[in-house]
Amino acid sequence: MTETLLELLPDYGAPFLGLVTLLSCLALPVPASLFMMAAGGFAAAGDLSLGLTILAALIGAVLGDQIGFLLGRGGSGVLQRLERRGGKQALALARATALTRERGNIAVFLSRWLLSPLGPYVNYAAGAARMRWHRFSLASLSGETVWVAIYIGLGAGAMDQFDTLWPMISDMLGLLAAVAVALLLVLRLGHLVQIHRQAHPRRRRADRG
Repeated sequence: MTETLLELLPDYGAPFLGLVTLLSCLALPVPASLFMMAAGGFAAAGDLSLGLTILAALIGAVLGDQIGFLLGRGGSGVLQRLERRGGKQALALARATALTRERGNIAVFLSRWLLSPLGPYVNYAAGAARMRWHRFSLASLSGETVWVAIYIGLGAGAMDQFDTLWPMISDMLGLLAAVAVALLLVLRLGHLVQIHRQAHPRRRRADRG
């Protein structure tokens, strides 16, 4: 299916890429990073406009973030549906919620590109947590700019080695996801320790005595 969609990219160009990045930011299973790399390659070959490609990918990603944020804030029930489904989506949502509570706008920024598997769920969690819209939007725009620049730049600069590079990048994304899980576990442990200390202040003073 991915190969079929990639074949549509040269024909439908930048608007199609914008739609792909938008859908990926709503947790739909669309390999947006792969499409951006391919679009970068097509732009380097002269089949697409590089400027329009970058702009469309960025607009689609930012719009997807805004929609996810508004769905989370508006009480649409999307969070409840994800939790009821269980499995990977519910786990990703739980991780994203913990990360958003701990790190706020930094979590939004990093989840656009470094921890991108959590990105869509951070959008929902940030909205539900009533994060200030301007803080979310600024972090979203800056993070998505990094994401778009990295993958379109890779595609444009390494068009001849695209088939070789993509498996390596896929492995890297998997590693980043694993690192994200470990980081969230550490943050969660620190939060639990803090709660325990606040709940038992007398015991702590007695131990010092």
